[in-house]
Amino acid sequence: MAAAPGTHAHLSIRPHAPHRDRHHTAAMEIPPPPAEELALVDAELRRLDARRSQLLTRRAWLLAAAAPPAGAAVPPAPAAAAAPSRAEASPPGVRNVLLALGGTLLAVAAIAFTLLGWGSLGIGGRSAVLGAVTLAALGAPLLLLRRGLPATAEAVCAVALVLTALDAYAVYRVVFPGADPVVATACACALLAAVWTAQGLLLPALRTPLPAAVCVAQPALPLWALSGAPGAPEPGWALLLTAAGGTAAALRARPGAVRGFAGAAAALAGAGALAEGLRRSLTADTPADAAAAGPLLLAVAATGLLAAWRAPSAAVPASAASALAVVAAVGGVVRAGVPEGWGAPGYLLCAAVLAVSARPPLPPGVLRGACWASAAVHALAVPAAATALAVALAGPAGRVGAIWEGAPATVREALPGLPAPGAPLSVPVVLAGAAVLPALLALRPRALPALRPAVTGPWRGAAAAVALVLGWAALAVLPWAVDAPYPAAVCWQTAVALGALAAGARSRPVPSGPRHDAGEGVPAVAALLCAAGSAVSAVALALATRTATFAVLGVLTAALAVAARRSAGPVRPAALGAAAVLAATGLAGAAAGASGLPAHQAALVLLAVPAAAAGVGGRLGRHPAALPVELASVPAGAAAVLAASGDAAWASLVLALCGVVAAAAALRPERRPAAAHLAAGLFLVATWVRLFAAGVTAPEPYTLPVTVAALVVGALRRRRDPGTSSWRAYGPGLAATAVPGLLWALVDGQGTRPLLLGSAALVVTLVGAHRRLQAPLLVGGGVLMVLGVHELAPYVVQAVGALPRWLPPALAGALLLGVGATYEQRLRELRRMRDGIGRMR
Repeated sequence: MAAAPGTHAHLSIRPHAPHRDRHHTAAMEIPPPPAEELALVDAELRRLDARRSQLLTRRAWLLAAAAPPAGAAVPPAPAAAAAPSRAEASPPGVRNVLLALGGTLLAVAAIAFTLLGWGSLGIGGRSAVLGAVTLAALGAPLLLLRRGLPATAEAVCAVALVLTALDAYAVYRVVFPGADPVVATACACALLAAVWTAQGLLLPALRTPLPAAVCVAQPALPLWALSGAPGAPEPGWALLLTAAGGTAAALRARPGAVRGFAGAAAALAGAGALAEGLRRSLTADTPADAAAAGPLLLAVAATGLLAAWRAPSAAVPASAASALAVVAAVGGVVRAGVPEGWGAPGYLLCAAVLAVSARPPLPPGVLRGACWASAAVHALAVPAAATALAVALAGPAGRVGAIWEGAPATVREALPGLPAPGAPLSVPVVLAGAAVLPALLALRPRALPALRPAVTGPWRGAAAAVALVLGWAALAVLPWAVDAPYPAAVCWQTAVALGALAAGARSRPVPSGPRHDAGEGVPAVAALLCAAGSAVSAVALALATRTATFAVLGVLTAALAVAARRSAGPVRPAALGAAAVLAATGLAGAAAGASGLPAHQAALVLLAVPAAAAGVGGRLGRHPAALPVELASVPAGAAAVLAASGDAAWASLVLALCGVVAAAAALRPERRPAAAHLAAGLFLVATWVRLFAAGVTAPEPYTLPVTVAALVVGALRRRRDPGTSSWRAYGPGLAATAVPGLLWALVDGQGTRPLLLGSAALVVTLVGAHRRLQAPLLVGGGVLMVLGVHELAPYVVQAVGALPRWLPPALAGALLLGVGATYEQRLRELRRMRDGIGRMR
């Protein structure tokens, strides 16, 4: 047999001798019959033709390999076998997926059977069936382990665990139907934990029973406590005892999975005990009642500190929980003894003392946990004040329906629906007090020795940003706290916005390099965000009067434009320029509202913003701020379209003018592709809006000519440039009819449109498959798929609804479990064969 053309084997070109039969062997001089000789000659000619074709193929490959084009790899040999593709899933992975899916589906089927299926058997009959199946499932893992099928044994064990839980439910329904459900659940959890623990200890090769026993044992004591049965402990102490048991198991258990589950369960129960202690402390009305919650909180703290001391890996969260419990125990008494609204400063004071006093020789993890607990107390104290801050800043936005109806007397009158504050002055005090620790971390990190090793540039920058934001919040909420007059509040918020804007814009940019830290620019970003918040609040307050609206928007627009021009770096000018455009959008909207024109005519005033932004973008050229400035004008265009939406003719005009602006931007080379497509889309939408205004309801008469013209242009383009993608050539033309036709077919699918559209999509799909073009193939196939699903979905739902709901998952689960077991058996046999071959000599 000749070698493949792509190989380097020696190719002999000697002619093959014809086959000789008995006539040739007997006498060379006697010629064969003419018919036989003709057949021999034809066979030899076919052999020579095949040999010649093989040699020509080999010659072409050698020529391509000898002189490859620049930048191109050597093409593979034509007859070389393709390399096998790499498998995307390993055999053990496939086995595990099959077994997991099979076990899950069987468990789902068992649950459905117990709760819903075979009602004629009754709960007693179902209990008997479940009991027999459970005994078989509990004993099956032992046989499977002996046969060397550990993965299948794990899957069957998981199903057995689910069956035992269902057995417990069946026993409750049959034997103890009148028992308290909470007590019955607690007893069931305890019994299941005992059974699963026994199975895990008897079959240590199984990895599921012991972690499952740890998990199911957790609700036993809390449920008993919630039942109120005689001798039941309080819920908080029950959770604490559960956490203590989980901590002991996590510290003493040997299997890693058991330690992990026990640790997680102990953390969850401990968090519940801490939450119960916090609830009792926070709801106490007197210092004595708050002190009564102290023993539980201190016991939680002791348990957490023990875990932190014995398990260094959990030292930080455990010690943080302990510190929180101590702060809650002390701060709760302080809260109950001070006037209403001033309890948060007491908690902040306790947390600050804890953070400053945490020093060696305590372990490093305990120190860090104490500092994180102090930070958590600050984070918990700030939201209450932040709620008042949000109301003070965004509350005036509730007067949007009462724009320019007159100024209120004080700032609180501008906040509709705001409840009377209990202690408003405590809000800025809390915010300012919460800023102390971040300021210390940023300016004097030596005051916090526990965090000194972790204080780096990013951390100091983040701390400075947090301190800046909290200080700004204290200033921003001050007019609401003192109930300042309305003009003073507007001036104050505007001044705070301008101050934060100046702080963020004048800070030097962060140069790139190894000697500069990334955290240096964080405070500047925080200052700009604070400026944005105060600016929005000032504008919302100013909406009460026309004069204040134009004054605030004018000042902010000018300030943002100046800041964008004078700030350095690529990011801040872009952000500030975009903000200036948004402020100008608001100013244009105010001008449109003050013009007295109807909404659809006043929309033309808003279009001045996109036009001006396009001009500014053209002036900036390729500056990084050009694109954000242009994109920030999109809301103005959208608002103009929305304002003109009440009149279809004006809406079409506004859309066309937006398309003109986009087309003007497309004249610049750097904007040409995106802006050209946007302009085309806007013109198309404007046309459709105009057609809709004229009463047109069928899209095909208008889209088909566009589709034909676009497809002709695409075909001519591919003829000139065969490398053009089919999406560029045919995609727009096909989408021009397919998309609106599909939308109309889905909305009104009773006529002939789905049939005609599906036939056209089938033709397009076949043409794409025949020509091997991606766009027609995918567009036509997608339309066919959507139409098929739309037409077939009701019948599929009707057919599936006729079956019992537990039957499909049961059959699928049994099939997958059987396939998984067979798969594991084959893997075991292959490993045995490999080991046997390896032992051969």
